[in-house]
Amino acid sequence: MLSPKLTAELDSKWEAQKAKFKLKFDQITDDELAFDRTKKMEMLTNLQLKLGRTARELQGIIETL
Repeated sequence: MLSPKLTAELDSKWEAQKAKFKLKFDQITDDELAFDRTKKMEMLTNLQLKLGRTARELQGIIETL
């Protein structure tokens, strides 16, 4: 489960973070980074699976963008 802090960050900074995320992980597509509040957890889970990262690792990556 992702922290409330990360959830708030995703809501407010996602567009800028998305661009940085794509630079770091070029195998991720725009569709995979499409942000929909109702499907946020699904998107993050899919990113975890595609990148082979844990929720904590993904949280750390996003927090440093």
